[in-house]
Amino acid sequence: MKKIIFVLLISTFLLLLCCKTEHNTKLLILHAGSLSVPFKQMTEAFMEKYPKVVVQTEAAGSRTCARKITELKSPADVMASADSAVIKDLLIPQYADFCIDFATNEMVIMYRKESQYAGQITAENWYDILLRFEAEYGHSDPNTDPCGYRTLLCWQLAEKYYQIPGLYKKLIKKRKLKNIRPKEVDLLALLEIGELDFIFIYRSVAEQHKGLYLVLPDEINLKSTELTDYYQSARVEISGKSPGETINKKGAPIVYGITIPKSAQSPKLAAQFIAFILDLEGQHIMKENGQPEIIPAGVDNFDALPSLLKPLVKEKRNET
Repeated sequence: MKKIIFVLLISTFLLLLCCKTEHNTKLLILHAGSLSVPFKQMTEAFMEKYPKVVVQTEAAGSRTCARKITELKSPADVMASADSAVIKDLLIPQYADFCIDFATNEMVIMYRKESQYAGQITAENWYDILLRFEAEYGHSDPNTDPCGYRTLLCWQLAEKYYQIPGLYKKLIKKRKLKNIRPKEVDLLALLEIGELDFIFIYRSVAEQHKGLYLVLPDEINLKSTELTDYYQSARVEISGKSPGETINKKGAPIVYGITIPKSAQSPKLAAQFIAFILDLEGQHIMKENGQPEIIPAGVDNFDALPSLLKPLVKEKRNET
């Protein structure tokens, strides 16, 4: 009898220990849709390195991710945005203490070989192709996804670059509302089945899905840090923090950001995951997926960082 009681006690203790371990090793990550492929590989590699960790990921437009934290009170441990400004504008200081700028990208036009005028579209005539009656094109929602407002910024910059007055309004007018979707990766299925001929999307996503894409001039694609002042000449109005509020979004080079929300249930584990992203293995995964990291990653509020991350980033100074 004593032996049976002893075995039961040991079993109960191990069960409680396992439950405690499971509770302390869960990680919830909210991330931009354009990070779905590299973050899937990242989480698999992370869980292989830390077998007791269970990582759950949720992909959405970056602004939607932010609102899950601010409005739905999501207990996310990590939030990775396709635009670092989303974290800085919508989460800091109330819902997060820092934002690490960790990766870049560029805007392209993705299409299929069966798309209307696929054999004719070039960097010099794409706007004429899109404005033809038969051509169907789409982009993501500017109010939920940075790729959406970056598309509109590209159109404004195109009007300036090609010196065609009214081009932006023509592209807006020709665009169909049904071709605007919550996040950029939602457009891929529509492109694949032929509902759309062209979509505005990140180069990394086009490369990850082995798609055909048109490279745009640097004056349009939001890639170059040397053209920051030029990009800022474009701006669009998008929804603000509160219902009915709007903000003007200026053009800027594409920079991805990542943070640990204050609501994180496993902040130490979250710091480990971000360290994994910023270190060599994470850098390799991002690069292999067409999205090179910023090395070293930059952060404005260095003192707010977990100590584990401080050796992996550089403090940004005298920046506006």
